[in-house]
Amino acid sequence: MGRIGLVDFDVVDYTNLQRQVIHGTSDVGRKKLDSAADSMREINPFIEIDKYEVALTSENAMEILKDYDLVIDGTDNFPTRYLVNDACVLLGKPNVYGSIFRFEGQATVFAFENGPCYRCLYPEPPPPGLVPSCAEGGVLGILPGIIGLVQATEAVKLILGKGEPLVGRLMLYDALGMRFRELKLRKNPECPICGDNRTIHELIDYHQFCGIPQQQEEVFQAGDTDPLELKQRMDRGDRFVLIDVREPHEYQICSIPMATLIPLGELPKRVHELDSADEIICHCKSGMRSAKAVDFLKQAGFKKVRNMRGGILAWSDKVDPAVPKY
Repeated sequence: MGRIGLVDFDVVDYTNLQRQVIHGTSDVGRKKLDSAADSMREINPFIEIDKYEVALTSENAMEILKDYDLVIDGTDNFPTRYLVNDACVLLGKPNVYGSIFRFEGQATVFAFENGPCYRCLYPEPPPPGLVPSCAEGGVLGILPGIIGLVQATEAVKLILGKGEPLVGRLMLYDALGMRFRELKLRKNPECPICGDNRTIHELIDYHQFCGIPQQQEEVFQAGDTDPLELKQRMDRGDRFVLIDVREPHEYQICSIPMATLIPLGELPKRVHELDSADEIICHCKSGMRSAKAVDFLKQAGFKKVRNMRGGILAWSDKVDPAVPKY
């Protein structure tokens, strides 16, 4: 019987389905942890699955990861990648790494038997905003499955002790050219976490390290609202702007009073319609797209931006059952 730990705090959205093949249409609105666990048990009912419905942080990473033989990193942001890397090095766990962007992907195994780590490849993170997120730059929907299968293959090889793992080798995949290339990676003797003279002995503040002030992250998390609070504020006549970032066909099915429709994909070119002096609350169907909208607006300089957790599905559950679910 195998034991697997899943770490995620998001819910399934329609926009996930073209690339996150572990979920299906019937899972939209469900916690990704529950959807993924059910799919895995359908394939193998004998596995044991631990679910951690949290964001991986410097405070919980060591405790969560310590009981597993290896870690598969499928994260999509630099602070968490450095966090996973450092935790794996400190714990002595192999880090099966994969990343994707637009039409390209890469995979390797970090922190394994004197091999290099993520910091050996990327000693410093890029300046904030230099590398577009997947929401801004897009990604070929097939690509995550290809890189994910490579990661799965490496994980099985490590568990079985068979074959030649991607240690010291960075595999690059170009989907448009249908080419695989390989770069040699060497362990950096000056690396602050895995080098000869380690200077990092415990997990640090990775948002600060990546140029994202921790207080900004705290404001973002604390700034979330829920449907009941939003309804109370509407009843009091509080001044704010409510933005619905769903698609027009979704807006036609149901909507929240006062909401202005600006689909997430149109937000960059319509951001001039918004006043940064206003308090802005974003919502979507389940809360994921609106969280991306909030993140984009904060990067664009908006300070008073909040996300409505759970989206219009939660509004239907908590405020107005007459609002149809879809």
